[in-house]
This record gives sequence, structure tokens and C-alpha cells, in this order.
Amino acid sequence: MLNITRRLPTSTPHADVKLVLPFQLRNKSRLRTELDTGEEVGLILERGSILRGGDVLLADDGRVVQVVAEPETVSTVRSSVALALCRASYHLGNRHVALQLGDGWIRYQHDHVLDEMVRGLGLAVVVEQEPFEPEAGAYGGHSHSALAPHAHG
Repeated sequence: MLNITRRLPTSTPHADVKLVLPFQLRNKSRLRTELDTGEEVGLILERGSILRGGDVLLADDGRVVQVVAEPETVSTVRSSVALALCRASYHLGNRHVALQLGDGWIRYQHDHVLDEMVRGLGLAVVVEQEPFEPEAGAYGGHSHSALAPHAHG
């Protein structure tokens, strides 16, 4: 089995293979999974590591592996009214829901109960398949949120 133990600068120009994972698995520092080639791989990174789409890793055989955020079922709330999005973010945050923030939208992992709460605040919720890149949190280092150029929305 191939092992991955190191991160490389995201500016590393060429990836040999891809590691496609949803956020729940990119949130693990120890993981047994497969590359896009079907090859089994063991991920052994520093504890507390969170992988983001676009991160670059080094396998023990010298191959460069690019992390890809797998599209997953998310709920996206769009509004041109900033106060409405702030209010929804406040209520979701009170429930410790991880949020991805964009210009005119917020996104969270789909949950029908949360969708109903947000609709009760007067906002429309769209359930879709998109990569999920939530904010790292106040103490979680830098974020690759939707405010970054590579994000979808």
C-alpha cells in the first residue's frame, strides 16, 4: 500500500494522481482510501490536518498527489440581502454547523431540519451537488472558503 505523509506547497506545478474525497474524509489525518487510479493509499498526516481542494501531497514513492474536493449533497442559500444571510449564518452557527461562505450565499452539508429552519427565516434553500469547503474557524488557520478564486458557487 502507498503511503502519503507530507504536504507540498500548493504551487507545486504537476500532480501525478488525484485523491478525491468529501469533506468528512478530508477532515481526517489518518485514513485508508484509494487514489483516482484505484490504488490503495494510506494517509498519515499531522494530527488535526484538514485537507482542502487544491492541496498537494507527496507519496512515499515520490509521486505528487493533488487533493480534489468531491462534490457532495449540500444546501446552498443565496440572497442579495446581506442581513438575511447574516441572520441565517448566526442561527446555523449557534447549532455549530460548518459553513462555507461566498459572495451572496452560504452553504452547509445538507440537513432537512436545518433547511426548514432557514426557510422559516424567509430564505430559499437549494439542495445541490457541490464541493464543500467550510470556513476553518476562528482558531483553525487560513481558510479556503468560497471567497478564494478556485471555489464554486
